[in-house]
Amino acid sequence: MKTERAYSSVAVTPKAEAAVRRGHPWVYDAEITAVSGVPENGGYVDVLGKKGQYLGTGFFSGASKIRVRLLTRNANDRLDAAFWERKLRWAWEYRKTVLAPEDLDACRIIFGEADAFPGLTVDKFHDLLCVQVLSAGMERVKGELLPLLVRILREDGQEVRGVYERNDAALREKEGLTKYKGWFVLPDEAPPERAVTEIVENGVKYLVDVENGQKTGFFLDQKYNRRAVARLAKGRTVLDCFTHTGSFALNAALGGAEHVTAVDVSEAAVELARANVERNGLSGVVDCMAANVFDLLPALEKEPSRYDFIILDPPAFTKSRKTVANAMSGYKEINYRAMKLLPRGGYLATCSCSHFASEKKFIAMLEAAAKDANVRLRQIEARQQSADHPILWGVEETNYLKFYLFQVV
Repeated sequence: MKTERAYSSVAVTPKAEAAVRRGHPWVYDAEITAVSGVPENGGYVDVLGKKGQYLGTGFFSGASKIRVRLLTRNANDRLDAAFWERKLRWAWEYRKTVLAPEDLDACRIIFGEADAFPGLTVDKFHDLLCVQVLSAGMERVKGELLPLLVRILREDGQEVRGVYERNDAALREKEGLTKYKGWFVLPDEAPPERAVTEIVENGVKYLVDVENGQKTGFFLDQKYNRRAVARLAKGRTVLDCFTHTGSFALNAALGGAEHVTAVDVSEAAVELARANVERNGLSGVVDCMAANVFDLLPALEKEPSRYDFIILDPPAFTKSRKTVANAMSGYKEINYRAMKLLPRGGYLATCSCSHFASEKKFIAMLEAAAKDANVRLRQIEARQQSADHPILWGVEETNYLKFYLFQVV
């Protein structure tokens, strides 16, 4: 039976209907078989099955291959201010439930599709919110959403000094949106003078620059994985590869490591890591160096063994299915080299932050690397992203971080 609605509508293929019913929130342009009305770019549109059954309502994008991003599957929902406030409160209450109170100082409040806010990311760094808008629909409603979110947080006793938009990602261009960054001006408030703040995570202090840092300024998804590394680090000599801001190195040092070497190919990242080392009073424990990890690990094989704990936290080696094979070769190379360097009884922390490098592929890579290195791996833990980056079943894109702790035996 067809549902009469105020919005334009699109009919979709049986394949797309099946995907939506399984829980996936996207409809691609090639999956649309008919359009009723004149959908506005970034406006609301109903999605209908082959027989006219209502499947959901979402944002329409006339430019992207992802033509519709679903917001609700309830035909009775009115997409008004009350709807958005309800969803924002739900997202914040979830974080308050799954995170310890002290971890709310720096956390992800909105994780796109996993929170049913397609194309929206909101990270909280103490008194600043950093926002990334990647869909035409969210671009249209952000003026309503962001002041609502600030009000909800302030009512709950959270300090919010300002909201900074990091809309400089290339993905915006696929939605027909321009790239930019700058302050979102809250009603009746002047924007702050500085887009920098300090956070404390796991007892470690970091200076976060939401204007110039990578992505939204700091990677929050490894929060509890860093804590797991700290538990193993006591008394050990640690090599932290791809250190970026020095987060794993600093957690290892606070966990009691005898010495930590933090490495990154970026001179700017190394300088930031050094500043964080100084900020935490750990200069006597942590050294930072600029080097290419792919060159450094083979070079270290020629020297006497120095490390009994190696951490591999590389950037995403692949952001598409086309480059997965090359990415897995890269992952294997660094893991093989780390396994060769470690003494028997040493420890390895290794991860991938690309959802295209699936868990199955990552495990197969680790098995192959261990075989080539002639070692065995004793698994301590298999972990994922922290709970403020929830994994929504049926949406594989939300399940991206693989993190393993091993002893080499």
